[in-house]
Amino acid sequence: MHATLPRSAAVSSAPPATGEVTRAAAGQGVPPLSPKLQLIRAVLVLVCVLAIAMVLEAAVVSGVQHAADQGQLFNRYRAAVANGVAPIGPTDSNNRPLALGTPIAHIDIPSLDVHEVIVEGTTSGTLFSGPGHRRDTPFPGQAGWSVVFGRRAAFGGPLGDISSLKPGAVITVTTGQGEGSYEVIGVRPEGAPLPPALAKNSSRLTLATAAGTAFMPSGVLRVDADLQGAAVGGATPLFTAASLPKRERELAGDSSTLWALALWLQFLIVGAVCLVWAWNRWGKAQAWVVFFPLLLLLGLAASGEVFRLLPNLM
Repeated sequence: MHATLPRSAAVSSAPPATGEVTRAAAGQGVPPLSPKLQLIRAVLVLVCVLAIAMVLEAAVVSGVQHAADQGQLFNRYRAAVANGVAPIGPTDSNNRPLALGTPIAHIDIPSLDVHEVIVEGTTSGTLFSGPGHRRDTPFPGQAGWSVVFGRRAAFGGPLGDISSLKPGAVITVTTGQGEGSYEVIGVRPEGAPLPPALAKNSSRLTLATAAGTAFMPSGVLRVDADLQGAAVGGATPLFTAASLPKRERELAGDSSTLWALALWLQFLIVGAVCLVWAWNRWGKAQAWVVFFPLLLLLGLAASGEVFRLLPNLM
């Protein structure tokens, strides 16, 4: 005599239908995340996107931006020199201070294969485009001591290799007043004594960049070079060493556009929240495909503003 299973037991022992397996595999039976966990997920997404954007900005995007800016500056400055309207002093034809980022000279360092347009000003954002002229010093080629800042690694790192310059190396600078040839007299680490006093009616050029490893400045490295030949006259700088704005000094950041960083971060937060919402509604893969490119673009915009806050010689 065989025992008969109850009907309910027999039904429950039957294998699940294909549709049920598919729904279980899709995770439809998993309860939704709590608001707290969803917030944590959004924060992690935000941190992940910002980290990726900062690395891309430093390693790739900043160099591309620098190269594009230099191409535009070179065309602009070449046209100004050809037309005889290149600036030769701290003010324009209307006696107004030159705008930050105005091209004022072209520098060539053959031994380092450096060929860059020098712009007016030394704020962190100004040095995105290329080396910058410190505004409390005369223009290169003019009588006195001219100082030019340049980045060590980010945004093309135009002065990243000046520590390898040897005494006697030649630096050529072209301005609206002509071409001048400078001869390197020495490399000056942080704390080293100043070079000999500058002779009357002569010109000295100092190139300054960050010392230490790339993206981790540990001071300022300077290279001094003296003009070979007679210096030309020039207007008095608009600033003195004491009155030069702090954001234009060595290793200074620039917080004047902090509002822009706050704006981009707000957009980025909204994008991260939308991604988490789509993650719960559409699925992880679909949400990342749709929202990651947008978040990356917003992250790059925010990281560009972050770099303005970092040391200008980095």
